[in-house]
Amino acid sequence: MKRAVMIVLDSLGVGEMPDAYMFGDEGVNTLGHIVEEVPNIQIKNLQSFGIGNIDDVEPLVGYTENVIADFGRARELSNGKDTITGHWEIAGIITQEPFLTFHEGFPEEFIRKFEEEIGTEVLGNYAASGTEIIKVLGPEHIATGKPIVYTSADSVFQIAAHEEVIPPEKLYEICRIARRLLVGDWQVGRVIARPFVGKDGDYTRTANRRDFAVSPPSETLLDNIKNAGQTVWAVGKIEDIFNKCGITDAVHTESNLDGIDRTIGLLKEEFPGLIFTNLVDFDAKFGHRRDAAGYAKAIEEFDEKLPEIIENLKEEDMLILCADHGNDPSYKGFDHTREFVPVMVYGKKLKQGVNLGTLSTFADIGATIGDYLGVSYTGAGKSFLKKITL
Repeated sequence: MKRAVMIVLDSLGVGEMPDAYMFGDEGVNTLGHIVEEVPNIQIKNLQSFGIGNIDDVEPLVGYTENVIADFGRARELSNGKDTITGHWEIAGIITQEPFLTFHEGFPEEFIRKFEEEIGTEVLGNYAASGTEIIKVLGPEHIATGKPIVYTSADSVFQIAAHEEVIPPEKLYEICRIARRLLVGDWQVGRVIARPFVGKDGDYTRTANRRDFAVSPPSETLLDNIKNAGQTVWAVGKIEDIFNKCGITDAVHTESNLDGIDRTIGLLKEEFPGLIFTNLVDFDAKFGHRRDAAGYAKAIEEFDEKLPEIIENLKEEDMLILCADHGNDPSYKGFDHTREFVPVMVYGKKLKQGVNLGTLSTFADIGATIGDYLGVSYTGAGKSFLKKITL
């Protein structure tokens, strides 16, 4: 009984892509710049997986002998650098037409219609860091009950609210209204609920975040696995990213460590198919907040848990570690960065130390998983399974 276990280290890019300049991202390198800023970072287990042996990564992280996994990096073909385009491409969909962005805020016509539907005015409506905008507008929000709306360089409409002012379930309903309205000339990839707590300007975003995404335009790896009668477990925000399409079971998580523990729990169960996990803290808590030290600590925490993940893998399990885009904490602004992503593959019955080089698309990962699970894969990409099979 074969299973694939894919863990997305959200935003852990490994260097600028050749077209990074087109996205305003010259010189970015999420992992490399973290290592430069925190040179004593301890990631011996990821190094044993070959993360330091990946093309152009070795000068900063360091080459490792006797690597136990296969390793490489993947190029993004989709026109974008956000969560949806990255995850969809991993699962076989290349997004040629980028999702709409509203860097100067959303059109007044939409805002008026949205306010009419939810029965209140809103605050904000500009591009901002989520943690910063609640500092600025949080007191007025608490005083008036008006939700805070904002965006970023990504195709997102984010709605922040204090949990004691607008409870999470009510906030989700407001997000569903926004999702219904944001179509056509207003369509964005995701509407995101951003609940927070705290008082007197000392606010903290909670784990009750929810993403309301558009549905994939065609079947993905997830649908292929589900249609074959196998299980697709979505851990973290995966269910939201794919708008439940191709998912058989799902669990949302509170943190990276919670996501890792949930994944380990699923590894102990018996079922064929895919465990698809997203560890969002790297991106949400540290990349966007430009916190290299915090990002480094989060990587170290994952590294410490990697042996436990390996210990719980069954004989026929294939583990894939990858990312969906970059988010260089040393770079200007607070948005994602256009980068190659790492790809590391481990299995007790797979070869060790194979350098996969640079994969032509994230979709090669999905194609390989489909190949491994023996399902009829309909997406983009080319399987590299033969390169790593004993």
